[in-house]
Amino acid sequence: SEKQAMGHFCDGRASLVVGTHTHVPTADHQILPRGTAFISDVGMTGDYDSVIGMDKEEPLARFLRRISGARFEPALGEATLCALAVETDDGSGLARRVAAVRLGGRLEEARPKFWE
Repeated sequence: SEKQAMGHFCDGRASLVVGTHTHVPTADHQILPRGTAFISDVGMTGDYDSVIGMDKEEPLARFLRRISGARFEPALGEATLCALAVETDDGSGLARRVAAVRLGGRLEEARPKFWE
């Protein structure tokens, strides 16, 4: 809710408000009423056959044992690039078009039609 509140607060004052933290891309990208592009969580760039980009074994062990163990190690599989493409108006700087970007790795590919 804080990300949505920030989006509405910045609407018309910023080209884009991008949330992140969960590492999972949301499907709520949009242009707000006054012209600010918004997404709650753009996702991560990394291996999605992982636990938020880390090798699965240690995070799984921590969940099961409920105690800390070894350090997390980065997952080394194929990465997915998650991003947001925004076309802005040259005069106002506000968003004209917005689309999700997902390239490579395990997630379904998404390429903005306005890139073509």
